[in-house]
Amino acid sequence: MGFFKEFKEFAMKGNVMDMAIGVIIGGAFGKIVTSLVNDLLMPLIGALIGNVDFTTLSATLRPAVMNGEEVVKEAVTLNYGNFIQTTVDFLIVAFCIFLVIKLINKASNMVKKPEEEAPAAPAEPEPTKEEVLLTEIRDLLKQK
Repeated sequence: MGFFKEFKEFAMKGNVMDMAIGVIIGGAFGKIVTSLVNDLLMPLIGALIGNVDFTTLSATLRPAVMNGEEVVKEAVTLNYGNFIQTTVDFLIVAFCIFLVIKLINKASNMVKKPEEEAPAAPAEPEPTKEEVLLTEIRDLLKQK
């Protein structure tokens, strides 16, 4: 029974709950950004560069093998259009996360209490009698 109690304490800690909420919100945010990229940005970019649909951009490495109208072997393609779209998606998500973290850091700096002055560095200890005597001897020897 101790294992389940320990797991319950772990799962109910603030950090775990915060992380779970963050993952859920992040997933929803990712879907929003994916829709933004797929449905708005990439069609606009495609229209600007000549009515290109990025999802269909690919390079055929090996064509499909056909037997009449029946496909015997599928074509082998590199779908770099999807890669471009996913990369733009990632860059937008990364930029948004950067802005959110920057905003959080700025807000946390505003909320912080002014730090008390750091205590002054301790003064160097007084030299011992031996050190004073050795210093005097050194100075006398330098004069000669």
